[in-house]
Amino acid sequence: MVESLNLPVREGLPHPRGATWDGEGVNFALFSAHATKVEVCLFNEDGSEEIQRIELPEYTDQIFHGRIGGIGPGQVYGYRVHGPYAPEEGHRFNPNKLLLDPYARAHTGDLTWNPAIFGYQMESGDDTTYDERDSAPFMPKCVVVDPGFDWKGEPNRHPVPWDHTILYETHVKGFTKQHPMVPEKQRGTYAGLGHKSVTDYIRSLGVTSVELLPIHSFINDSQLLEKGLTNYWGYNTIGFFAPDPRYASEREQSLREFKEMVARLHDAGLEVILDVVYNHTAEGNELGPTLSFKGIDNASYYRLLPDKKRYYINDTGTGNTVNLSHPRVIQLVTDSLRYWAGETHVDGFRFDLGTILAREPHGFDEQSGFLKACGQDPLLQSVKLIAEPWDCGPGGYQVGGFPPGWAEWNDKFRDISRDFWKGEASAAAIVPRLCASGDIFNRDGRRPFASVNFITAHDGFTLNDIVTYNDKHNDANGEDGRDGSSDNRSWNCGAEGPTDDEEINDLRARQIRNMLTTLLLAQGTPMLLAGDEFGRTQQGNNNAYCQDSEISWLNWKIEEKGHSLIAFVQKLTSLRHNYAILRRNRFLSGEYNEELGVKDVTWINASGAEMKDSQWKDEGMRCFGMLIDGRAQPSGIRKRGGDATILLVFNAAAEGVNFTLPECAGGDEWTLIIDTNRPDAEEAISKTGDIYTVTGRSVLAFGHPNSEVDAA
Repeated sequence: MVESLNLPVREGLPHPRGATWDGEGVNFALFSAHATKVEVCLFNEDGSEEIQRIELPEYTDQIFHGRIGGIGPGQVYGYRVHGPYAPEEGHRFNPNKLLLDPYARAHTGDLTWNPAIFGYQMESGDDTTYDERDSAPFMPKCVVVDPGFDWKGEPNRHPVPWDHTILYETHVKGFTKQHPMVPEKQRGTYAGLGHKSVTDYIRSLGVTSVELLPIHSFINDSQLLEKGLTNYWGYNTIGFFAPDPRYASEREQSLREFKEMVARLHDAGLEVILDVVYNHTAEGNELGPTLSFKGIDNASYYRLLPDKKRYYINDTGTGNTVNLSHPRVIQLVTDSLRYWAGETHVDGFRFDLGTILAREPHGFDEQSGFLKACGQDPLLQSVKLIAEPWDCGPGGYQVGGFPPGWAEWNDKFRDISRDFWKGEASAAAIVPRLCASGDIFNRDGRRPFASVNFITAHDGFTLNDIVTYNDKHNDANGEDGRDGSSDNRSWNCGAEGPTDDEEINDLRARQIRNMLTTLLLAQGTPMLLAGDEFGRTQQGNNNAYCQDSEISWLNWKIEEKGHSLIAFVQKLTSLRHNYAILRRNRFLSGEYNEELGVKDVTWINASGAEMKDSQWKDEGMRCFGMLIDGRAQPSGIRKRGGDATILLVFNAAAEGVNFTLPECAGGDEWTLIIDTNRPDAEEAISKTGDIYTVTGRSVLAFGHPNSEVDAA
């Protein structure tokens, strides 16, 4: 029974969108190009009872709006939107369905999968039918928030330059769910990730930027819940402005707790990057539920088949595709980005299936409306923008296709690095990847940071599992092993799964160090998967999206070999930070600069001489050196650099190779810094012309002081 509270209602304003508290009341503003009426539904504190239903009195420029006095932060609400129910015309209005505000800053409650949340009679399987059941009892609700927050210390916050950036991908819940230093109530929450023991640990690794899997409010798929599983990764967004309350130790304080987490990570000198999902929503296709956008203005928010508007274009593989060709939808996404960057102080975004965001009706377009909107926005220009540059639509693979200012996940680095250490890629194949993939990204003034290098990510094997399993082992997912990629480019080193064979375990440990060294010493922006630094395993599961369990959670009972690997990672990140030549802001070309008498990179064969074309063409050649000259021109100013020189030696052959240390201007001494066969080896001095035996499947790093700094 809806009661009357006699709340004062005024015209309000069409901006800003959403529910905005002004100290005495709340302004509501909702876009819909095709609705005929919008009602705000007010609920009691726990969202269990609808206590008032108020029609928004004004409609300006396709925005329904009104101001309701006497309510404020903590008020629970939702919308009912009236209009035609005409699926063949792309319209699915049904005021019997309570709808989430696309601009809601907070959500409360959980979705209960019930036939009433569908706009049609779900039992019939016919989406052209009309359902009159009230969905409110089964829906999460929106909450009016007080945006105030004391950002202590934030004036001293400084963004991390791209050339110093090392990304660290993790999951809010999984990182601390089993962490012994975090209070039990805070484990798996925003507060847990902001705990000092956690931030101190992350900072100690030498990484600079924590990239979080989706924290926007999302929905658990019904088919997973029926199997006793869940959408653990969270790539099923329904609220682009609301932090998911399931990650809050105090659900009613989810926004405040999220901001507190960001502040604590900033206190530790760490950036916060959000993985965001603007390519699709949790409403699915024509047979999916009506939760928000579908009931507000289906024809505007989603891409529909032009000649069959009952059906959705599915370039995402999830049932629907957000319509980034519509100006109000572009505004929704850019408003969301500005909100998280401006109001919650996050430092950047990684865009899931980023190609979708640049997809116009004719396909991917580097000059799409969304990319233009981001490119001209002063705030969004100041944060990190990282694309996952592919989707499953036609022409969806666009690595290297994004405009200047964007960075992109580089799956070519992942695949070729794995193949090289597996023994299936040539030296010539990996060389461009070590140089920030200039063959892909070196255009239009883009910089090496545009290549986000990774060998592992949340999707796929962990680093430990790459060297432990030839095949995926996804039995726990309940799909009879059909899910997850079969193209893992992994190698178990001689035994499937854990083994007591000491020789195999030694090789696995070395292969892990080889790939970490390749990742962290290559040009470009490295991204490390959380837990890889101590050998985390998912027991061979390469698609743990549905595993909110110990398969996905980090196990902090770290063995001695895990601590040793952490120390090795710290050594690599320290090397990267201390040797500027490893993170150049210009692409390496290998061309001789006659004016300065320097070649930025020289490729060295095992005899210590420069590689010849015939050697590059030798598919069996697996050992080579990469000499990066610290005297190379570091910027557009024509002068020599003053950095130390680095020699990296890669040997993916099974056998050891006798490698002659090459000549280098400025002295005849080389200092061994890294040997992946001897991770605890002390630094040692060698001379030009000395022969160093490079163990089979290992990497070396030598440093060379630059005493020929150009005084000019």
